Amino acid sequence: MGTDDLATVLESLRPSSGHMGLIGADPRLCAQILRVDGIAVSATTDSGPSELLWSTAGASARLEDLQFALGEGPGLDAAASVTPVLVPDLASLPADRWPALSPEAAALGIGAIFCFPLSLGSACLGTMTLQRGTPGPITDTTMTDVLLVANALVALLLEDGPQQTSFADADDSSDFYRAVVHQASGMVSVQAGVSLAQALLRLRAHAYRHGRPVVEVAEDVVARRLSFQNDENGPGTPAGEGTEGP
Repeated sequence: MGTDDLATVLESLRPSSGHMGLIGADPRLCAQILRVDGIAVSATTDSGPSELLWSTAGASARLEDLQFALGEGPGLDAAASVTPVLVPDLASLPADRWPALSPEAAALGIGAIFCFPLSLGSACLGTMTLQRGTPGPITDTTMTDVLLVANALVALLLEDGPQQTSFADADDSSDFYRAVVHQASGMVSVQAGVSLAQALLRLRAHAYRHGRPVVEVAEDVVARRLSFQNDENGPGTPAGEGTEGP
């Protein structure tokens, strides 16, 4: 992989006509060029939860979902501090840094995590998270390429186009990853008699305890395959198992 390959990825980040995703390049190729096993880009939202925009399949996508479900991890830290979070050896991370996430990430075969805020000044638009199975730092040469990709992604997120409008609207028919989670949270709120924030926590808890992506659980709620109406946990309790619905 050389300069020409990086240029190809940078040029293809802008989605082609008819592609409603915010990012159009092949994430697998981008990961290869940056010498990592996986990449994920998430946008921050005014409502708090991040929105997964683009990722390689497998460990990277699962890592983003785990951060969303557990409420901790490099993406949240990078977005809050607007500084990179570099963990060249996950096994050496202090146990109290991400106590719930770290063992889950290790179980996915992740040995190193590098998360970069996609920021404009002090405003964080999103995060770019790289992961690799083999521990070790990013080389200076690769870091230069990483920052070029990050800067290109910031420019892309700031563009005014149909993809950005669709993401900003985020209605129930949106193709974006977690639009269904917001819809399901409203349904759980009514079913369990709790606030929207508590409803989201119950969705996350159910997904984590059953080893499923939050989006899949939300889809079950929206399709009425899963109901929290008979949840034994009272209002104000963040955990909720939910019951299978008709």
